[in-house]
Amino acid sequence: MNNNEVRYIAIEGVIGSGKTALAKKMKVRLDSKLILEQFETNPFLEKFYTDRRRYAFQTQMFFLINRFKQQEELNQEDLFTQYIVGDYIFDKDRIFAYLNLSGEELKLYESIFPLLQRNLRKPDLVVFLQSSIDRLMHNIKKRSRKIERNLTRSYIEELSDAYTHYFFRYNSSPLLIVNSTEIDFVNNEEDFDELFRQIFREDRAFIEYFNPEPKSIG
Repeated sequence: MNNNEVRYIAIEGVIGSGKTALAKKMKVRLDSKLILEQFETNPFLEKFYTDRRRYAFQTQMFFLINRFKQQEELNQEDLFTQYIVGDYIFDKDRIFAYLNLSGEELKLYESIFPLLQRNLRKPDLVVFLQSSIDRLMHNIKKRSRKIERNLTRSYIEELSDAYTHYFFRYNSSPLLIVNSTEIDFVNNEEDFDELFRQIFREDRAFIEYFNPEPKSIG
């Protein structure tokens, strides 16, 4: 793929994978427009982490509509906007839906999702940050967000399995799967530079894996 074709890059990964931090660094490097998932505006999220069954549907539907409104704006972007970097793809909403909804709730969700999805812009490249559960839990604990204080290891494991299942079958956009367990692209500029080069490699295949040399993590 030619570098000039990569204008809209979406970073994906499980909670704690560093996708937002990477998107912010990419924004600075590229001087791009930045699209960030607005999880902090969801009034149900903290309650959901405490009681998944009770608050799953409200949490899911709030995210679905909010993500749709954000993504819909991309269709109106100036054609001369050089780069757009986001920390999620719209399709990932379905991962959470199938993990947390069931029965009539899931049926209702599935009647709405395709209608919203069909006309949205797809990324030119998706970067999936795949990491070990230990590293994810380390990152979550280190950043110490109040809203995540009730996150359990078992939920992160479920989410990681769901993401892996989804992205190892993903073919809607070019995909770069990154083993990010033992690199630190947030604080180590060499790691970030290497990942940046991989993202813009001209000889990258439609689906490619990047497994960097392991380094010690602080």
